[in-house]
Amino acid sequence: MPRISKVKKKAVKTKTKTVIKPKIKSANKIKETNKGPIKISKTYIPKDTEKYMCEKHKVFFRMKLQEWRKELVKSNNDALYNGSMDDNSISADIVDQANSYTDKNVEMKAINRQIKLISEIDKALFRIKDNTYGYCLDTAEPIGLKRLMARPVAKYTIAAQEKHEKDEKVHADD
Repeated sequence: MPRISKVKKKAVKTKTKTVIKPKIKSANKIKETNKGPIKISKTYIPKDTEKYMCEKHKVFFRMKLQEWRKELVKSNNDALYNGSMDDNSISADIVDQANSYTDKNVEMKAINRQIKLISEIDKALFRIKDNTYGYCLDTAEPIGLKRLMARPVAKYTIAAQEKHEKDEKVHADD
């Protein structure tokens, strides 16, 4: 049974009159408000012995995803602003022009892939906030720590992912 520690009165104004309501703080509420964010060490690795997708796991994957996102954004910015993309020199040799065009095209495709990956990371971060991270979007089964360690943006179990890839191939052949 919760222990009542203090009773405070709080005035609540309505359109016609002021009503005084007692404000009660229970011991359980105090414990909840003192609970701060979960802190983990930089060397922490999720273990199978812990409850699946406990707060430590969520903090670990959030940190991992945020760090990965930061690195991708930095590398994209470096590639766009400091890379060979700035090279606007026009060579008289048509082979050099073609080579330069191909290099820029490959670099832009890599940047586009990284932009899509950043979008997937953002979706994974939202799933962490939404408490659906780590569970398959199709079957709602746990994806598994090993798979999430290898691919933190994974949305499906291995079986569901294979099914999706098979369906994509069937539709691509049509």
